[in-house]
Amino acid sequence: MAACDMLLLRTREAMRQVIRKYIPEEPVSFTDWVDDDGLGNGPFKMTLTISRRGDIAVFDWTGTDAQAEGPINFHIHEGLCKLFFGVNMIMSFDPSMLFNEGFYDLFEIVLPEGSLLNPRFPAALSNRLNTHTRFFDCQAGALGKFVPQLSMAAGYGTSPHFIFSGTDKNGKYFQLMELLFGGVPGRPKGDGFDGHAWWPLFSATPIEYIENYYPVLVESYRPIEDSGGPGLHRGGAGIEKVYRLLEPGRVSIHDDREVVPPWGINGGLHGGTSSKWIERAGGSPQRIPSKIDNLKVEPGDRIIYKTAGSGGWGDPLDRDPAIVARDVRYGLVSRQQADEGYGVVLTADNQPDLAATTAKRRAMKTTRGPAPQFDFGYTPPDRRQAAE
Repeated sequence: MAACDMLLLRTREAMRQVIRKYIPEEPVSFTDWVDDDGLGNGPFKMTLTISRRGDIAVFDWTGTDAQAEGPINFHIHEGLCKLFFGVNMIMSFDPSMLFNEGFYDLFEIVLPEGSLLNPRFPAALSNRLNTHTRFFDCQAGALGKFVPQLSMAAGYGTSPHFIFSGTDKNGKYFQLMELLFGGVPGRPKGDGFDGHAWWPLFSATPIEYIENYYPVLVESYRPIEDSGGPGLHRGGAGIEKVYRLLEPGRVSIHDDREVVPPWGINGGLHGGTSSKWIERAGGSPQRIPSKIDNLKVEPGDRIIYKTAGSGGWGDPLDRDPAIVARDVRYGLVSRQQADEGYGVVLTADNQPDLAATTAKRRAMKTTRGPAPQFDFGYTPPDRRQAAE
């Protein structure tokens, strides 16, 4: 017991020093948005303010929108908040720190009652992962204002899922439920991951398994070109998965980041948004919402499922032209984005023209001026109304 107490105390002292070093007394706020609640309401604002009072780090969600009618509310416990903030601060600022709850009393959490993060009963909660992952984005953004060199950009923004259910020609009920992934953000250490899970140990369902056990053909599965935000470290790309349905049934979809792109940081640019499409047999693709239940489908219909990418980290005009050219050859970046986003001039065989690239980047930096701290790619409703 004495040894456990010493470990708790050691973590507490290490976190106290991190708070003193990295969290200033002056409050800093950051706002991000959840697209919608699936019932036509939104976007929903999430605002986090971080400050320090002595040795105490204060994480205040005042300013977050009121709870939603649809099921995106996240009834988070104060202890879980502390865990999330603790993990982030340890991994960002001092990964050698032993993780335990010794630091809990150094954190103060404010969760306004009746908000998305502290809804009153009864509140719909089943799609709370949209709000959960935006929690992480707000955390990264707020800490990025204190120590931008140690923070990361925004990611694909939820746990996208695809459900196809029905009864096959033999009268057997089936239900395919698959989680999809998107772009993991650019970070201080390097590029974000393409089509990767936020969550540890999650992996994609093998296509061979899907096609063997369900009436579905997966026609393609690929990264989406230009969905990773340009940066010194590129944001990870979203993915496009195309399902051809072989039996009648119903499809349900849950995703986000269709309206509000994943932002870039430290000069990095925002990533690409998500989209969903249905192509009826013999027809052309029609766009469908990112949150929809029980869409009736027939044999031969195709679902085109595109997840969001992620934001870039650092100035894209400082990225190695050879790496940009490699990404073009791999189909992750278009020649147009190489030119306009990275300032890289390519030859006919997609090799960098270094002299032309140097001149182009010099001109672009002069025109642009200092790289922005954040690139949101989105005008919030309150600012939009004020401009009008």
